[in-house]
Amino acid sequence: MRGTFCDLAIKIDNQLQTLIEVKAIGLELKDQHVKQAIDYAANQGVDWVLLTNGITWRVYHLVFAKPIDQELVLEIDFCGLSPRLESDIELLYLWCKEGWQRSMLGEYHIQKQALSRFFVGAMLQTDAVIDVVRRELRRVSPDVRIDSDQIRDVLIKEVIKREVMEGEKADEARKKIMKAANKALRATPAKPAKGKSAAEDQPTSD
Repeated sequence: MRGTFCDLAIKIDNQLQTLIEVKAIGLELKDQHVKQAIDYAANQGVDWVLLTNGITWRVYHLVFAKPIDQELVLEIDFCGLSPRLESDIELLYLWCKEGWQRSMLGEYHIQKQALSRFFVGAMLQTDAVIDVVRRELRRVSPDVRIDSDQIRDVLIKEVIKREVMEGEKADEARKKIMKAANKALRATPAKPAKGKSAAEDQPTSD
């Protein structure tokens, strides 16, 4: 992209892995500070961009949509780290050389996505979850007639925030959940018809 550049770039085995945008120490970091590096990374096909003022480090993952967007995956305050805390060491391992080679940051991002409000919100609207809620509600109130549509309506209108159900991230979460459900359905072997033995399925010889 003409006129666009970044401060630093990291290569491993001659492959560009991430770009780093560096700001002055003490400057409060904002998402807008990383825009230039994001634009350059998108042009280079790089998924990860780091923004730092030397003390605080932010790790962004590019979202290749229209327009290009970024998602804050991780933020580390080096002044707050403790070498005695295993959790702090694990965070640093995510973006050390060995961590990059083992795609640890990507795995961390996937795990964080699975626990995001968009994925949880989309999961709450699936038939499987609603069936469980319906069963438990009927156990609590056996004399009350409750159907799945009523539960879904309450979830959408009164329980789940609208911001969790709308937008590209919400759509992406629904697509991934639906894709996983369809994959699981295809992997489930078909059950033989009730009362039909395996022998009946065998072809007869003349």
